[in-house]
Amino acid sequence: MRRPAGLPDVASRPGGIVSPPIFPPDDPLRPRLVAEEARIAWRPAPASPIGVRARIARLHDEEARIERRPKGRGAYSIVADSGPVGALVLLLEIDRADRLPSLSSLGAGEDDRFPQGALVATWPARRTATAPIGIPDLIALARYALR
Repeated sequence: MRRPAGLPDVASRPGGIVSPPIFPPDDPLRPRLVAEEARIAWRPAPASPIGVRARIARLHDEEARIERRPKGRGAYSIVADSGPVGALVLLLEIDRADRLPSLSSLGAGEDDRFPQGALVATWPARRTATAPIGIPDLIALARYALR
């Protein structure tokens, strides 16, 4: 349940654990990020392994490869090019999810489909009480996708 008028969550999400919000209640950045989502143009990405959903997100003059990779038994990762558009897409996915992911990165050259490196958000198969680190850094990077 979303927090109305700056109040804390009053009901837990299914599974019993309430994930902490990634944006403060009155943060003006969230509506701007959500508004930018409507401007993202999507197209299929080439060279996707079987089982991986890959697309290219284009916003303004920048593109980012976005992959959803199954990890088995309900767990999955979203891998995004490590630029502002990739950060924006990841942040929007995290905001929609019912639990927080762990964040990591791939260095340049670690994955042929992400030659400049990537941001990785991994959701476990079940909810956990631990909160990931790095969300403020992701928000800061996603700000560069705004105009």
